[in-house]
Parts: sequence; C-alpha cells; structure tokens
Amino acid sequence: MGRSIVEKILHSHLIAGEAIAGKPVTVKIDQTLTQDATGTMASLQLEVLNPKKLKTELSVGYVDHNTVQIGFENFDDHAYLRGIAAKYGIYYSKAGNGICHQVHLERFGVPGKTLLGSDSHTPTAGGIGMFAVGAGGLDVAIAMAGGTFTFTYPRVTGVMLKGRLSPWVAAKDVILKVLSVLGTRGNVGTVLEYTGEGVKTLSVPERATIANMGAETGVTTSVFPSDEETRAFLIAQGRGDSWVELKPDEDAVYSKTIELNLSGIEPMAALPHSPGNVVPVRDTGGIKVDQVAIGSCTNSSYKDLMTAAKMLEGKTVHPDVSFVIAPGSKQVLRMIADNGALSNLIAAGARIAEAACGFCIGNSHAPGTDSVSVRTSNRNFRGRSGTESARVYLTSVETAVASAINGVLTDPRESGMQYPRVELPEHFTVDDSMIVKPKEGKRDIAVFRGPNIGEPPVNTPLPPHIEGLITIKVGDKITTDHIMPAGDKLKYRSNIPRYAEFVFAPVDEEFSRRALKNKQRGVANIIVGGDSYGQGSSREHAALCPMYLGVKAVIVKSFERIHIANLINAGILPLTFKNENDYENLAEGDEISIPRVRDLIQKAESIKLFNKSQNKEIELGFNLSNEEREVILAGGRLNWIRNQEAE
Repeated sequence: MGRSIVEKILHSHLIAGEAIAGKPVTVKIDQTLTQDATGTMASLQLEVLNPKKLKTELSVGYVDHNTVQIGFENFDDHAYLRGIAAKYGIYYSKAGNGICHQVHLERFGVPGKTLLGSDSHTPTAGGIGMFAVGAGGLDVAIAMAGGTFTFTYPRVTGVMLKGRLSPWVAAKDVILKVLSVLGTRGNVGTVLEYTGEGVKTLSVPERATIANMGAETGVTTSVFPSDEETRAFLIAQGRGDSWVELKPDEDAVYSKTIELNLSGIEPMAALPHSPGNVVPVRDTGGIKVDQVAIGSCTNSSYKDLMTAAKMLEGKTVHPDVSFVIAPGSKQVLRMIADNGALSNLIAAGARIAEAACGFCIGNSHAPGTDSVSVRTSNRNFRGRSGTESARVYLTSVETAVASAINGVLTDPRESGMQYPRVELPEHFTVDDSMIVKPKEGKRDIAVFRGPNIGEPPVNTPLPPHIEGLITIKVGDKITTDHIMPAGDKLKYRSNIPRYAEFVFAPVDEEFSRRALKNKQRGVANIIVGGDSYGQGSSREHAALCPMYLGVKAVIVKSFERIHIANLINAGILPLTFKNENDYENLAEGDEISIPRVRDLIQKAESIKLFNKSQNKEIELGFNLSNEEREVILAGGRLNWIRNQEAE
C-alpha cells in the first residue's frame, strides 16, 4: 500500500509509537516557532528546562502580536525575548518584520520538514509541504530542549481538488467552502492532505491561506504537495536549495476523501460569530459595512495586497467605511512600496497598519458599537475584534475590497470591475536585516527581566479525592478567547497572577474572584462545558490561569486538540461525560465530590462524580495515554519532568 504525503513525512520522523490512527506517537521536530503572545511563557518554561543546546535544526522567535507599546509591558517582554533568543541560539524576528506565519513561509519553511509552533495557525507552512502543527508553549519549549513532540497519530483525509478557480473567486473561498463541509468541530485527530490536478493551479500563497484557516476546522494540520509551484516560490525567495519534491504515491489510501471542484466555488463569507457559519456572499443581502480590514496571517501576502491595490487603482473607498490594510511582512510592505501599489492604497483612503497581527487579535482597529466589520482574517468569535457588539464577516480580499468601495457587503463578481490578475514575481525582495541571527557560545548573556515578567506557575499533584464546586457552567463552542481574552489584556501574558484576573471575563466577570476565594478556602474549582470546548488559539494561558486559580478538573462533552493538551500540561484533569445528557445534571454552584480520583486515574478506570447538591451520580470518562496519566498525577508536565530527572 502506498503512502500519502503525511505518512511519508511522519514515517521519516517517527521516533516511538505505532503509525496507527488514534495511537500516541513521538516524532522528531526539525523547526519551532514562537510568537510574543505565547513565546514569553514558552521562554520562561525553556529556562526551567535549561538545555545546554537546542535539539532542533532551527528555532525562531517572532514579535508580531503585541507590537503596540502602550505602557512598558510589551517593550519589556520584547527585550526579554531578545535576550532568551541570544542565550539559547534562537533566531529573533523583531517587531515590524512581520507576522510569524508569513515570514516563516518566506524565509525559513522547508518542504518535508516538521514544524511545531506556539500558535494555532502554524499549519500555514503546510502550504509549502511542511508537517506544521500548533501547540501550547510548553510543548514547543520541550521540543526545543528535546527535539521531539508526542501526539496522536492522525487520520488523513484527502481533499481532491479539480478544475480551476473562476475570476473573482479566491483561495479564501476554497477554505470557507471546506469549512461549510467539515464545520468547526468533530475533526480532532485528522489531517487534511490536498491532492488532485487542481492543486497545480494554486500558488504557494493561495495554498498557505487554505492551510492556515484549516485550523478553524479543528484538524491537526493541512498539507499540500511540494511541486514546481513550490520550487518557483522558494527560488524567488532565494532559497531554491531548500526544495524537495513531495507527492503521494499513486496507490495512497486515505481514511476519507472529499472532492472539490474549484470551478464551481463562488465568493463565500463566514457570518458572525463563527468561521463555520458560511454562506455565499450573494445570499447576504447587501449588508451595510462600517469597516473593512485586510491583513492577518491568512491574507496579507504580496499577492493579496497587490490584488487590493489593483482593484483600488483610481478609486476611493466609500465615505462611510473605515479601511485598514496590514501587510504580512516587511518584505510585502517594501515590495508594494517600491512598485507603487502602496501609493494606490493610500490614495484610495487606506489606513496602513504595521506588519503585525494587530486587528486580528483585537489590540487595535476595534470596530464601533453595533458595527459591521468585513475582515480577511480567520476568526470572528464574538468580542475577538475588541468590540463585543460588533458583527465580523470573514471574506476574501476581493470581496473585502469590493465591499469597501460600495459600502455594502458585495459579491465581487457584481462589482463591475475588471478582474485583477496578479502574477508572483520571479524574485522577491529579500531583506533579513530585522532577523537577529544567534551567535554560538553566548550562554552567559544577562537576560533583561522587566517587572511584568513572572515565573511559570506550578500545580500540585492530583489529590486522592476532589471536593469542590462547579464554579462556572458554559455551553458549546467555548473558545480560548472566551476563557482567556486577548486584546489589551494580552500584555499580562508573562504575569500569570495579573492575567488570571480576567479568566472567563467575556462570559462572567466574577469568575476569577469566585475561583480565587474557593482556592483560598481549600475548595477545588470545577469547570463544566459543552461540545468542542477550547476552540481557537493555542494560548496555553487558557489552562495556566485557571490552574493558578485552583481549577482541578474540566468536565465537558468534547475537547479540541490543543486545549486538552494544554490542560494536561497544566495538571488539570480533562473529563468527558459518558452520557452527554448528564450535562443537564450539573449546575453552577453545585457542590460535587470525585472520590478516589487519583487511584482511578492510576488504574485507568472510569470515574464517578457525586453531585451532593442534586443527590445524583454521574459517570465520567477520560482519554489519556499512560504518559498523560502520569503527567496529571504529577500535577503537570513540568512536575513530571522534574520527577523523571530525579529518578
């Protein structure tokens, strides 16, 4: 039986375990990336591990999330990250150099290699044939220190692409179509591998857009072949020697196959407040638009911004629309500045933002009260934009620009404009002056630590019994933004006691105070949730901060992959209902008991929770490997590592 691309890469990197879907495996990690929002904690954890030398071929630390320096915290954190990079031999991409995924695609990604990143959109690099996976910061720190990553061997779904995109239809519309098919839940443990003749019609930036937003389906990652298009892209970046061909064997077998005819896809939009709430743009009814924002790691490439510039040449945006453009990298910004496209954008009325995540994480350009914002980013969760009452629609660049000109959500096919064809250049402008290369033998460097830099929080071992309260009960599709808001709060990312004050703030502003009081009284906090708990960002603070507040267990109908891994790393017990109807038998404020929990985890037996307030018994389950059970018993992965070292 032949192998898929995914199977080929994993086979060549397999260190331990069986290549059977659903079984734990350990693979060699070639590259890692971190960004400042998650990288500060990952760096603090790396200091705890304190390796003599990194075990990866390449590790890069990016500053791209909190580049707005209001107050001292972000500047201080950047200085800390720069020192850590110098000390441990990490490449350091300065603020202003660009978004980690765009820059990594341009300057570092290599087909056939593995990449682990402390950002959920790390799969962007699947656009050039990498097996690129998002993870929590501790997992990335461990990969840097030990060179490996353990996860569940995936099922591989083949996405067979046929035909060619029609004018005005973009790669963003392809992934929105995929989201309309797969949804945002139920895809844990799956990898999407794109195949078929249609792949050849897509450029690397288009493939990267599709791979990037595959994260919203909940899959582990997405992978494209490495072919002549990939080779041309790498040559244009001055990195042609990095290219290798990657394609599936003719007799490769997939666990499932989805067929998509690119010729039949039309402009799509994700309606508020989920990336999976997808409809054709023509069905939206001409909604009045207040803001249009183009950028983010999904749609900020040279091709994206050149498309916008060509559409806007000789035009101006609607007087009622606030229009923002954020390039994905310094390279993109320089190139559109040099060829005059930036002038077109400015003349049309665009506000030019920094080459950073910016508006996508709600730390700038927040829309107005009750307003409509059309964005090319990848998430439109309620409040993520920085404005709770705003309605955010996700579209392609083509749809976003047409909407900016007309002042209403517009199908670009009905704009009356000539379709702007954009060809990729034979040579990109290469300027790595804002990437600080590490020097050998610099371990004695004094690392700057501002007053906002704390220590990684450490949990206590799992107790014999859990006695506590249901401190909060939430519903389905709770995201890590619900649990741990970003925006202006993200500057506290390296100060867990301060950041923990905002746990579940978008849902219940009193949660952190209730939880802290319970912890001080010796009462365990329990979180109850619904289906697909922990969607979205890889932000491990959504586990670390609840752990700091004394959360001992989270009981839900189902978890998303990265978040459950973060809970385990934090020593929080992830439990699921054996009977989902029992969700109704737990209420906020209920007093509960989980007797013999430590003994039952050790023996891998099912757990029974007793609801003292309602006099009901509820059976719970867990899906933990032997190692993960040991981690939970130890009170988290850092404790477990210390125990291993002591033994």
